[in-house]
Amino acid sequence: MAEPPAKKARAAESESCDNLLDGFETVKILMNDVKAKKVHVLGKFKDSDENAIVSLSKTPFTEDSVKSILSKETNLKKEFNNDIYGQFIAETSPSLNTLATNTIHPATEKHIMKYTSQDIHLVNETAEDYQNITLPYLEKQQFSINWVYNILDHEKEADRILYEDPDKENGFIILPDLKWDGKQIEDLYLTGICHARGIKSIRDLNSSHLPMLKNMLSKGMEVIKKTYNVPSNQIRAYFHYFPSYYHLHVHFVHLKNDVGGIYVGKAHLVSDVIDNIERFGDDFYAKKTLPVTLREKDTLLKLLLKVKEEKPSS
Repeated sequence: MAEPPAKKARAAESESCDNLLDGFETVKILMNDVKAKKVHVLGKFKDSDENAIVSLSKTPFTEDSVKSILSKETNLKKEFNNDIYGQFIAETSPSLNTLATNTIHPATEKHIMKYTSQDIHLVNETAEDYQNITLPYLEKQQFSINWVYNILDHEKEADRILYEDPDKENGFIILPDLKWDGKQIEDLYLTGICHARGIKSIRDLNSSHLPMLKNMLSKGMEVIKKTYNVPSNQIRAYFHYFPSYYHLHVHFVHLKNDVGGIYVGKAHLVSDVIDNIERFGDDFYAKKTLPVTLREKDTLLKLLLKVKEEKPSS
């Protein structure tokens, strides 16, 4: 029997990337996150003059990998012993020391800035700030979300889709986020992407979107329970504001996953968003002052701070 086209394509992609890092020229390390055991590197692939970003992160331990590591196959180099305490460096088999690797190529200046280590600032964005500063800035920048449409149209990553409600108004697709390797349930991280186009963020939401929001929340939880046997009371479902890309999407994350972006000033629970619209009306998020976190070199931070400096104190 002939292989399905999708399977053939995935096999070809797998074969073609074997030597992807051969000849990679490192320009500089953009960010070295010691806590997350992740590094973002700027460089160039062999025979390419375009910038590339390669992100490396240590894959989680599994029960099987731990059993294999704690064996005679692992070489321990002693750093010190003190009474009952010992510290060693363990050298394991390469197959037990894998790295999750993500690439962006070609990488634009926006990508480079995004992955560069910077100080973070918390700013309150008013409704007027959004209309007069943020929205015009976003429209001028024209951030591409073609990759999102590729997923919605099944042109890319179709094999990764866990569930789809194809309704163009209230439907969505749910699939594993690239931050999760699909192994440790405690690290579960899924993304729900709505089919409706033109909804950039929670700023655009009103009562007409309530059926979609409730559908994404309830069916998303059902999919997680059915697929991973994780109950809804162990899942945090939220929006980011500012989001990383401007097409409405929901983050479904296990409560044990202490991933970035789950804190006040960034995350807004889907259930809270629904409740606020129902209680306080259509224009709640259009009018509300929202806290946003921005990095030091972000142009939008400079624009927002400039306006606030120019406003007379009350």
